[in-house]
Amino acid sequence: MVRRGLNQRDPRAMHSRLSTVFFSYAFLLCSSLLCCFARDTITRASSLITNDGGETIVSAGTRFELGFFAPEQSSAYGRYVGIWYYRSNPRIVVWVANRDNPLLDGGAVLAVTEDGNLKILEKNGDPFWSTGLESTSKPANGLAKLLDSGNLVLCDSNNLSTTILWQSFEHPTDTFLSGMKISGNLTLTSWKSQVDPKKGDFTFQLDEETNQFVIVNDHITYWTSTGESSDFFSSERMPDGTVYFLSNFTRSVPNSRGSRTTRSPSDYNNTRIRLDVKGELQYWTSDVYTNWYLQWFEPRDKCSVLNACGSFGSCNLYNRLACRCLPGFEPNSQENWRNEDFSGGCIRSAPVCKNDTFLSLKNMRVGQPDIKYEAEDEKQCREGCLDKCQCQAYSFVKWEINMRRDRQPGHNTCLMWMDDLKDLQEEYSYDGPDLFVRVPIAEIESKAKSCEPCGINVIPYPLSTGSDCGDPMYSSFYCDNSTGKLSFKTHNGTYNVTTINQDTRTFVIQEKDVDDCNASTRGQIRKFNTSSPFKMNASKRWCDSNVSSQGLVEIDIGWAPPPEPVCSSSSDCDDWPNSTCNVTGNGTARCLCNSNFWWDGMALNCVHGGYSRKKKPLPLIVGVTIASVIVLSSIFLYICILMRKKAKRRESQQNTERNAALLYGTEKRVKNLIDAEEFKEEDKKGIDVPFFDLDSILAATDYFSEANKLGRGGFGPVYKGKFPGGQEIAIKRLSSVSGQGLEEFKNEVILIARLQHRNLVRLVGYCVKGEEKILLYEYMPNKSLDSFIFDRDLGMLLNWEMRFDIILGVARGLLYLHQDSRLRIIHRDMKTSNILLDAEMNPKISDFGLARMFEGKQTEGSTNRVVGTYGYMSPEYALDGLFSVKSDVFSFGVVVLEILSGKRNTGYFNSDEAQSLLAYAWRLWREDKALDLMDETLRESCNTNEFLRCVNAALLCVQDDPSDRPTMSNVVVMLSSETANLPVPKNPAFFIRRGLSGTASCSSKQGTGLFGTASSSSKQETSIDTTIASDEGR
Repeated sequence: MVRRGLNQRDPRAMHSRLSTVFFSYAFLLCSSLLCCFARDTITRASSLITNDGGETIVSAGTRFELGFFAPEQSSAYGRYVGIWYYRSNPRIVVWVANRDNPLLDGGAVLAVTEDGNLKILEKNGDPFWSTGLESTSKPANGLAKLLDSGNLVLCDSNNLSTTILWQSFEHPTDTFLSGMKISGNLTLTSWKSQVDPKKGDFTFQLDEETNQFVIVNDHITYWTSTGESSDFFSSERMPDGTVYFLSNFTRSVPNSRGSRTTRSPSDYNNTRIRLDVKGELQYWTSDVYTNWYLQWFEPRDKCSVLNACGSFGSCNLYNRLACRCLPGFEPNSQENWRNEDFSGGCIRSAPVCKNDTFLSLKNMRVGQPDIKYEAEDEKQCREGCLDKCQCQAYSFVKWEINMRRDRQPGHNTCLMWMDDLKDLQEEYSYDGPDLFVRVPIAEIESKAKSCEPCGINVIPYPLSTGSDCGDPMYSSFYCDNSTGKLSFKTHNGTYNVTTINQDTRTFVIQEKDVDDCNASTRGQIRKFNTSSPFKMNASKRWCDSNVSSQGLVEIDIGWAPPPEPVCSSSSDCDDWPNSTCNVTGNGTARCLCNSNFWWDGMALNCVHGGYSRKKKPLPLIVGVTIASVIVLSSIFLYICILMRKKAKRRESQQNTERNAALLYGTEKRVKNLIDAEEFKEEDKKGIDVPFFDLDSILAATDYFSEANKLGRGGFGPVYKGKFPGGQEIAIKRLSSVSGQGLEEFKNEVILIARLQHRNLVRLVGYCVKGEEKILLYEYMPNKSLDSFIFDRDLGMLLNWEMRFDIILGVARGLLYLHQDSRLRIIHRDMKTSNILLDAEMNPKISDFGLARMFEGKQTEGSTNRVVGTYGYMSPEYALDGLFSVKSDVFSFGVVVLEILSGKRNTGYFNSDEAQSLLAYAWRLWREDKALDLMDETLRESCNTNEFLRCVNAALLCVQDDPSDRPTMSNVVVMLSSETANLPVPKNPAFFIRRGLSGTASCSSKQGTGLFGTASSSSKQETSIDTTIASDEGR
């Protein structure tokens, strides 16, 4: 077999190879072009525009990227200009320009402007953010460049070697990068939240007075590096490498041999320090910007916070409640400590400077002392503190410890704290000297038999840590004097004691190796012997973040009141008056109470009383016990019978109330309530709103004072009331001279209580007492619609969008009344003054005094008593007393035309323009000049298509024939749909009125016609002519 080589005699192979080479060169060419297009500068000729493509600039070494961004990829928080690690996912932002002023719309540009500043410009050219260079330092031709260090610099493009005029490194946000230097005027400020770059609550800076790094929370120091003043910023909490990094590599770092070396700054290229939103200072490193690792952070826990427990409060990280007061001290505010707010610290239970001693505390961290001097021995230091009343504590440091710390020979040192002890922490991880805190002797040695405190734990009697103190029955405790730790010993193990409460006779222990915090106790503590004075309280068991992270759970254990104290001589009973050391029946000597006294284990004292220690005869005890059992059983049986009867009675009552509720909820029952001529007490059961006491209403309205009067309607005056708690209510009071009466009142209170819609006014309650009939509504601060649209100044506040929303809201409210509510309602008095506006200008239909309810499928009715408001009544109702849902549709059409024009329908009488607003609107529509109907204040904001659609719908609503008018469901579709084809309106109906008095409302007597004779609200004679236009519409 002969293998063919690739030569000219194989054209197919040659073509394949040439294709491969061509595409390889093409790929390399495209890659080169992409690299060329990635720029790292912004000039006057090349700005950065925010767009959906995410235009950015990238540093020359592709380490950092600058552009517009939205936190969490969401524009809900606005857009910002920032710097982040190139191609980091998720994005790691290190600097934000406009952190406190986000862009809320999409149009903006980052550019170098004519004055040499780098600015964020809005669409209209207004500056949104600027570098703020003064005129003396502005470059002639500015250039902004993103460096590989992450620093954005601004300089003069004509001379790039000149001094940098502005740089982001001098205006950091929450991140410190290599090349920065923390100084007195350079601070880091946390974000407000993980997704909000605004300035948060925490700042990190260098306190130049104390040479310490500090984190400040709302002007209060939150954390310090606790560094001593030195040339190297030495710190117990901050690693030397971190200090070296923060100093911009100007401070040397100690090596393993104790000398100081200087590391290369390049070792920190992949390093950043960030101040987290929780106030944590975090030190991060990465491997080529791909994976980031948290190497160090502070504060590491709640005890690392500066003075976490306040003055004289000790912090223990491993306890459920981290803070507790030192022995001889009590919380400054018991309530705050119950709420786990320990910042107020502790105060002394009794003053010092007389009969004092010192409480020895092991391995404690404490703030800096106020006095430091050489002392020969500990005794001299102790006496020196006792001689000074203001001395709170002392510590004696032997010269061996000083030499071990400073690596040079030292002297014995006495340290004194003259002010309150702060920043106390137990079990700190360094081998520190003992701290001796000054306390009155009486505060820690209450009884001669009490054990000495163990660390900061006071051991109350009868608890015992040894044979020479406490009661032998309670000798289950062990004190490690070298560490100050107190332990509780059982036959199954030893457990750390965290808290002892003498008042409740309880202490808390920690159980180790617990796998499930939500399970029942799984440790070795199960139960104590019946003879043991200790009892585990299973209901008090805690497992939270403090202790569960250490594999611990805290358990509450109580102890029983002790018997009489053990004694060996009569002097041992001196602490217990009225007792004598005697041998008991079991051979143990105890301080037994004298005659007429008995031992109270709760008070730890002999109490005077008639208690006798003699044993009662056994038959008497048995007889009393049996009698007690019989009596208790009888009582229990009697209670059970009573409870069963009561339960049956309650069930029967609930069934009755349920049936009554169903009865009162029916349409027929509601109609019967309204038609009744009286308002009986049982009728209140059919009302679904609360009954208000008249006295509370009088107090809320200041006895219906004129100052609280809002206005007057057909029902009567309306007042503003303010109830306890600040709730504001509108209160309508039925007037004795009102044209409306009991029927209208019951209409309101019964009907509207069953109507629930966002465009109907809500009835809050009612009151009926004697002649007083009162309705309480939700308060509408903007009053009624007519006060806006018919007022030249207030009308300007209602732009087109608001008016259109009002029209649509009223339409939906009427649709609910006609079709969607439980009760079919015709309002019969729809007008602009009965449309109220809430604080957000949402319309609310009100005044249901003239409303009528229909049963079943009934949609129309008639009446001999025509009531309503001139200009809004339909022709069939005004002339013949016929009303239906189409009557409300007619009134709605009039309201819409008034909203569109800002003019009253009745305001055109005797006008040269037209006889009424309806006639004027029809004339303009017929002449194709409908836009001339528009209120002058709407010219700028009006949507022409929506306006014409509203005019068309309104003219359809005011048709003369009710069958030509649309239903409210059709009206809502006409108004809300932009694609709906609206019918062409016919000539509408409009009225000519003669001789009308000043009032706008009328109510005619039965059989007299609408305006044929004087009504209750008008003495002058009025008449109405129905006029039908003869021209056809468009």
